[in-house]
Amino acid sequence: MKTFLSLLLITLLAGFKLNTPDDVPINRIQVIGSHNSYKEAIYPTLFKAFQKQNPEAAEKIDYEHIGLTEQLDMGLLNLEIDVYADEKGGKYAHPKGLDWVKDQPPFDPDHEMDQPGFKVFHIIDLDFRSHCLTFKDGLKQLRTWSDAHPDHNPIFITLEPKDEKPKDPARTVPEKFTSKTFEELDQDIRDGLGNASLITPDMVRGKYATLEKAVLHGNWPTLKAAKGKFIFILDNNKDNRALYIKDHPSLKGRVLFANADPGTPEAAMMIRNDPQDPQIKDLVKKGYIIRTRADSDTEQARNNDKTNFTAACNSGAQIITTDYYLKSTHFKSDYVVSFEGQKYFRLNPLF
Repeated sequence: MKTFLSLLLITLLAGFKLNTPDDVPINRIQVIGSHNSYKEAIYPTLFKAFQKQNPEAAEKIDYEHIGLTEQLDMGLLNLEIDVYADEKGGKYAHPKGLDWVKDQPPFDPDHEMDQPGFKVFHIIDLDFRSHCLTFKDGLKQLRTWSDAHPDHNPIFITLEPKDEKPKDPARTVPEKFTSKTFEELDQDIRDGLGNASLITPDMVRGKYATLEKAVLHGNWPTLKAAKGKFIFILDNNKDNRALYIKDHPSLKGRVLFANADPGTPEAAMMIRNDPQDPQIKDLVKKGYIIRTRADSDTEQARNNDKTNFTAACNSGAQIITTDYYLKSTHFKSDYVVSFEGQKYFRLNPLF
């Protein structure tokens, strides 16, 4: 009898251990993070001038974030960073918005924007104030925080390369991304965070013939193996995605996952902005990691509407982004996003 009870206890304990969070693969968790995480507010006088010109567009960008490390301190586990190429430096050093409204505070007193390399901001000439003016500085902030919290859960980074020509011909025209630009972007991430701190497509692919086959066979690292690491996804589904994949089948040698379509060798992590998209649940069950949004353009926050957040949670999408992990300071609303108990991490309810 004692032997039977001992065996039963061992079996139960073994089962418990297998189901602890550390043993769960990272596609079976769910996290909340921020959208346009670097964004500071547009200076009020400039915002009011733009609001008079285009009130509908102004309403959509009337939000801001606390610093990147402050967000991580809160427990957020996704950050979104927009990057503009600036090969020679100085291209975005004096946004035209500084001339549209006088007497604004200094923009770049340390002349970081004069240096060559990727810059981080939202909208050319208008929404240019950022918690990290350069991508290298943003990576430095992340690494400093990570080194101070070595056992942190994996942090997902949505990276959007921006090079679309503005509709307004008076605006600054950004540099186009090229194969060389993307090589430099990968290298900046490796240099800034260190290879040991990255989860890359090569790591997930392992011995499988393609990245997608590895994902469909559940070859994501466990939460324990992903501690202290970062995982990047490219937010683009057009020309820049094709350019990033070119000559890198299954994203061999790349740093970013590529928002590739199901059925392609590079398919692993995907962006589905509409949380009510019925495909999300099926994609998650197959093994893909999906990023979706709880809110956008301040609409849900202004209406205190959590319909999309509820849909995002129920969809099983592993990454849910919001502009409102804190209540708005720009308009009155009780809208704020978190899991139960003001948490931003949980095991995925779809599994």
